[in-house]
Amino acid sequence: MARSHSGPPESAHLPVRLTPGASADRIDGWDVDSEGRPVLKVRVRARPVEGEANEALIRLLAKALGVPKSAVSIPRGSQSRTKMIDVAGLSNDEMRTRLTGL
Repeated sequence: MARSHSGPPESAHLPVRLTPGASADRIDGWDVDSEGRPVLKVRVRARPVEGEANEALIRLLAKALGVPKSAVSIPRGSQSRTKMIDVAGLSNDEMRTRLTGL
């Protein structure tokens, strides 16, 4: 008899370089950081005041990935320009595939 897997739900991890105060909300594509790691460059109109830029980032990524806002979280870097985003319910491969078409 097969046993069901009851581990935690799958979650994709997305490094982001956020630029607040831009002229438009947009995803600029992939780049590499100073240590050679891939990061997604994102710009939002919101300013980094009272979490507004982070909220705008979550809305933009949720829409681009086709997931609810509640599936997108910022576990690391909420106060810095470089952030780690978690997307519940997607694998890393599925997330990259969805972002490649943008």
